[in-house]
Amino acid sequence: MENNNYTREMFADYPDVVDVSGLQSMLGNIGKQTAYELVRKGTIKAIKVGKLYRIPKINVIAFLTQ
Repeated sequence: MENNNYTREMFADYPDVVDVSGLQSMLGNIGKQTAYELVRKGTIKAIKVGKLYRIPKINVIAFLTQ
């Protein structure tokens, strides 16, 4: 439970749904291609809206805490 509270606090400044640039920031400024690869492969679950990916913050947290 303590880890869960820490994770929520760590991403408190981010909206509930982020785009790829938000994902890059959340993961320590990873590269754009790496971020796209994570969502394209389904490593981090995302929703594609038209040509854009939308990533629920909860999915980024799940990826980090697996």
